[in-house]
Amino acid sequence: MAAAADGQAGRSLLVHGAAGSVGSMVTQLAREDGAYVIGTGRAAGRDKALEFCAMEFVDLENDALEDAGGVDLVFDVIGGGVQRRSAGLVRAGGKPVSVVGPAQARPAAGLAVDFVVEPDRAQLGEIVQRVRDGRLRTSIGTVAALDDAVAALNPAGRRNGKTIISVRQ
Repeated sequence: MAAAADGQAGRSLLVHGAAGSVGSMVTQLAREDGAYVIGTGRAAGRDKALEFCAMEFVDLENDALEDAGGVDLVFDVIGGGVQRRSAGLVRAGGKPVSVVGPAQARPAAGLAVDFVVEPDRAQLGEIVQRVRDGRLRTSIGTVAALDDAVAALNPAGRRNGKTIISVRQ
């Protein structure tokens, strides 16, 4: 794995949770920008991560994360031990970016970034347009009416994709 990622110095990205909603969008946007993307997650997410444009996949339960080699950016939606182990994969000058809170480990020669979302109407409009014209695919699992929101947001088992609550009839 490392050879492929190393071949695109300055353009490699490791996306944790690449089959999930946020991870899949990051994966697609990074690939559109020309990055070499390695997705991670559970084995069940492999096919979905690859469908969302990851070029490789690391099963966090069965594969060695360290086999992914050096990358320029890690995008983390998992945190904990995965986040700490990922810091060692970041090349000099690279960055781990976390959406789950402050970095618990920093790369030896890089800067850690805590990602905070501040809504921007123009950027959200661009995302909507990309979804509408097919350049960006989403991972929607369930669409439920507002009356069914409590049950939809508290499922008995694990669900794939985001749950959408429809407020219009």
